[in-house]
Amino acid sequence: MDVLMLSRLQFAAATFFHFLFVPLTLGISILIAIMETKYAASGDKDYKRAAKFWGRIFLINFAIGVVTGITLEFQFGTNWSRYSAYVGDIFGSLLAVEATVAFFLESTFIAIWAFSWNRLSPKAHAACIWIVAIAANVSAFWIITANAWMQHPVGYVINKATGRAELASFFDVVTQKFAFIEFIHTVSGAYIFAAFFVMGVSAYHLLKKNEVSLFNKSFRLALGFALVFSIFEVVQGHYNGSEVAETQPTKLAAMESHWETKKNAPIYMFSIPDEENGKNLVEILPLPSALSLLAFHDPDAEVKGLREWPKEDRPPVLLTFAAFRIMVGLGMLFMALTIWGWFIRDKIKENPLFLKIMLYSIPLPLIAIQAGWIVAEVGRQPWIVYGIMRTKDAVSPIAASQVGISLAAFIVVYGLLGLAAYYLIIKHARKGPEPEKA
Repeated sequence: MDVLMLSRLQFAAATFFHFLFVPLTLGISILIAIMETKYAASGDKDYKRAAKFWGRIFLINFAIGVVTGITLEFQFGTNWSRYSAYVGDIFGSLLAVEATVAFFLESTFIAIWAFSWNRLSPKAHAACIWIVAIAANVSAFWIITANAWMQHPVGYVINKATGRAELASFFDVVTQKFAFIEFIHTVSGAYIFAAFFVMGVSAYHLLKKNEVSLFNKSFRLALGFALVFSIFEVVQGHYNGSEVAETQPTKLAAMESHWETKKNAPIYMFSIPDEENGKNLVEILPLPSALSLLAFHDPDAEVKGLREWPKEDRPPVLLTFAAFRIMVGLGMLFMALTIWGWFIRDKIKENPLFLKIMLYSIPLPLIAIQAGWIVAEVGRQPWIVYGIMRTKDAVSPIAASQVGISLAAFIVVYGLLGLAAYYLIIKHARKGPEPEKA
């Protein structure tokens, strides 16, 4: 493999690994903040003990997320130096704001929160975790805004003298519609995963009849959280489709393996893409005009097919197509499970089947999130900055052997980190909360 493919694989490996931890940080910090607020308001010690229990898992997860996030950013200088040289004026400003504002705020108050359980009042302590939760999500906003600019570049000019893209309007970059839609979609997925994690671990203890009162409250809190965002994610996903149709029509066509430009474009419930010949091998159960409705809210709208673009301008179809269906299918499943749970919420403890399903569903939202990032990033190809810079032009002028060695090192080190992190998380999750002091 050449340096381009190796660099892409290395960035993908680092990103996927980093995003094993980010969603839990974003979502569980809010759930812990709600628990602490309930304790501060009611004095119910179950919520304090629950906040401590989930807080320890949060701290383990946060530590690994920080380490992997820092090394991920280094790759913009090591593997993608041409990209950094070309658009660093824009992309770098967003990362700088994230680091100097949100990340440092989050890191400061997480230390205060972790070491002040018996030193601050319940309300002050709850305020600390709320600051951590808000700062973590603000941090995500800046990172996702940087990614959104790569997906839909705005607020820039090309300096002909230097041959670089330069920032023309910071306001346009941070207020563009694409950034807000991507942010909302991403954090909603993170909230669903965090809620499913809390429900799954709570289900494990409820099945064992361990700390029933505490874990029943944790489960019900997470269930309501998951229900809201599972429904919201499905509805909001429709607006994502419309935005993609407007800004990245090749990605939309790849998501649906749509080859021929046509009006009243259907969505097929089952199809198999044939990229080599520019068609589908199988097309079964068409939903008439569904793609036109999804893309343009008009059943008669024309949707461009992949054949409108040369092969070199098309994204990888099969991977984008499959990942999109995994994401959507799991999203519908999450909505169904949380609606089911809501109707039996008063009898959760007496439903071992539902509890077992939720226990084994813990990794599913994470799979959906990773599939969503495949759609976003693979579907953008062959562009690293859509319509401005091709991925092949962004890679550093280094030897393939250098990237191959670092890729192997990343896999080994990250593999060991992942094993250690998940061992600690699982160990703590199984152990349960500390016994209540007399």
